[in-house]
Amino acid sequence: MQKKNQTLRIALAQLNVCVGDVRNNLSQVQAAIREAREQQADLIVFPELVLAGYPPEDLLFRPDFLTQMQAGVETLAAETAGMTVIVGAPLRRGTALQNMACVLRDGQILAEYSKQCLPNYRVFDEKRYFTPGAQSLVVEVAGVKVGILICEDIWEDAPAQAAVAAGAEVLCVLNASPFSYDKQAQRAALLQRQAANNQCPLAYVNLVGGQDELVFDGDSMLLDAAGNIVFRAEAFAAGVFVEEWEIGSICRGVLHTPSALTPLIYKALTTGIRDYVHKNGFFSVLLGLSGGIDSALVLALAVDALGAENVEAVMMPFHYTSGMSLEDAQQQAAWLGVRYRNIPIASVYDSFTRLLAPEFGDRPVDVTEQNLQARIRGVLLMSLSNKLGSLLLSTSNKSESAVGYATLYGDMAGAFSPLKDVYKMQVYALAEYRNTLGQAIPQRVIERPPSAELAQGQVDQDSLPPYEVLDAILRRFIEGDEVLEDIIASGFDAATVRRVVNLVLLSEYKRRQAAPGVRISGRGFGKDWRYPITSAWRKNLPFNPPKE
Repeated sequence: MQKKNQTLRIALAQLNVCVGDVRNNLSQVQAAIREAREQQADLIVFPELVLAGYPPEDLLFRPDFLTQMQAGVETLAAETAGMTVIVGAPLRRGTALQNMACVLRDGQILAEYSKQCLPNYRVFDEKRYFTPGAQSLVVEVAGVKVGILICEDIWEDAPAQAAVAAGAEVLCVLNASPFSYDKQAQRAALLQRQAANNQCPLAYVNLVGGQDELVFDGDSMLLDAAGNIVFRAEAFAAGVFVEEWEIGSICRGVLHTPSALTPLIYKALTTGIRDYVHKNGFFSVLLGLSGGIDSALVLALAVDALGAENVEAVMMPFHYTSGMSLEDAQQQAAWLGVRYRNIPIASVYDSFTRLLAPEFGDRPVDVTEQNLQARIRGVLLMSLSNKLGSLLLSTSNKSESAVGYATLYGDMAGAFSPLKDVYKMQVYALAEYRNTLGQAIPQRVIERPPSAELAQGQVDQDSLPPYEVLDAILRRFIEGDEVLEDIIASGFDAATVRRVVNLVLLSEYKRRQAAPGVRISGRGFGKDWRYPITSAWRKNLPFNPPKE
């Protein structure tokens, strides 16, 4: 229990690093140490595995990579005169590879702490790589006894309790905690509970930025011993935040509220786009702009992430493309100031159908011809991407991807899928939000019935349930793992539920070939969705109709 009032000048280094970029990650840490020293910090705390980036995955099996990690820690130790640095890195000790926090001071590695609780669920698989630690670590910094924990350690009770029992007067937690749209509220509640239950102030520092499908929001915090949040860093903003931390005082009447959800999701998506593009060595992107809401939102996100000068929109009209779609796509491109190309595909389509006619024989026109349109567009976009050196963004949303309402090698073509984890109703909310920031998406794009425009008069609701219904069923099945009986009992039509779930399972082969995209939910179609492609389970869905 904290009994004395002390001040610890602490720096929280909320950095945006890249997996495997050892030199640049080390350089960022060195610059942060210099900045903290200039502001006379006693202590600077870095995120989990900051030297490696998170998650390093199978790079951890490489001896040369681990050698670079050890050398990086030793380099940093030489730059710690007059202050204490706590930095995260994967390090091998004997035969064990451990997720470690190293305490550096005055040119030495003063102490090391190994993460005790290794997460192995959803996007995490740390038990594949690391050996867990078993000991608490408490070090003294400027007269204050500091206990050290790493990420999952704070989600369990025992590590914090053990550190306090060992004499910790504050807890410092190093994190690589990915964003999801309910994560900030969960995180704050957890930290407040741990601080209050242990009667111990708590410093939480997190990564920021995109890494493949994951995006980290930062949201670093300081809490007092009663669980009040006394400092909260801006979400999705890299920086070194130096605070005079009154260790023994209790704040009264301090209210810290996170940003509204839709703006936060929008920022997560732009962060994910920007970092995926830049960290993979690209500067510009292009996308197919159809006049529909999905591609319209992706265009706005790309412009906000990368700047209009680095974004190109391509309209590829066919016989079924409405005049409204042409007008709205051109209008949006003009509003946002991007380069706009119009490449009609009718002549290409006619060439394909003439070539295929002898092979198709007298078989009737069906979805094959619709998919051909989408695949022609995919070929054109990929060709432009190759020739121009611009990364192609695909525009499918989570609702469509879930039920297979997308064409493999057609509108699914692309290197990155910004809306991959965004349900259709969220697409509408994000589009409306973006228009509050300035003219971006024509209103009738938002209001008109959604359509792939692959057939005369086609609208999505000809093939799918209303999106309000579809999204609600998908959330329950995908993120909640609810059984069919429970979904139906909550008020949904039994036949609709069974059809939707069957489509989800049937479409796994498409999703497995889809581009990566930003994960914003509790379960996206990526590392934390591992359903088999070849499976007969959908033919035997456990389903007992409710008795009348």
